Amino acid sequence: MQKVHFQELGLIDYKECWDYQEKLFSETVKLKISNRKSGAAEQVDTQNYLLFCEHPHVYTMGKTGSLDNLLLNEGEFAERGLDYYKINRGGDVTYHGPGQIVGYPILDLDNFFTDIGKYLRLIEETIIQTLAHYGLNGGRITGATGVWLDADKPSARKICAIGVRTSRWVTMHGFAFNVNTELDYFKNIIPCGIDEYSRGQRTAQGELLRVV
Repeated sequence: MQKVHFQELGLIDYKECWDYQEKLFSETVKLKISNRKSGAAEQVDTQNYLLFCEHPHVYTMGKTGSLDNLLLNEGEFAERGLDYYKINRGGDVTYHGPGQIVGYPILDLDNFFTDIGKYLRLIEETIIQTLAHYGLNGGRITGATGVWLDADKPSARKICAIGVRTSRWVTMHGFAFNVNTELDYFKNIIPCGIDEYSRGQRTAQGELLRVV
């Protein structure tokens, strides 16, 4: 059975946490490269990590994102004391802030399964089952990674965004789960670039907070 080392990092600056992710990620990739060049007796097991944290107010743009989904320019973010980073995960723009659980799995998928689609669906299913534990109806929308409340209704609200990076089957980045998040900050972006659902995300109340 594979072990995953859980670390609770608390409220941490986004760049500091990103650098820490990169360190764990790079060490794992380098170890896998070294193992492939070594004999059976010299193999070293890779480690798996799950980081939980919160971030001060920050916006991040994935490598496939569009600047059209920023409703403020970079200068305006700075004027308002809001951090902004262009980062190396998939997906579009999202917001992180206090009251949001951010999870970063740094996993060697060779230790589990080598299927990115399955990996994303399992993250979604974890969030869906967590919501169900609190009596909330979480679900998926076809063609859009993440988890929504009342996904089958016009009033669907996105409660969890997911964006990852992988190399040699090692993962980083992860999910942002809105529990008690100050949702007004979503008004500065079109979250994940999905305009038809963004209004619901920016105006929904904290359903999970109310039942917890």
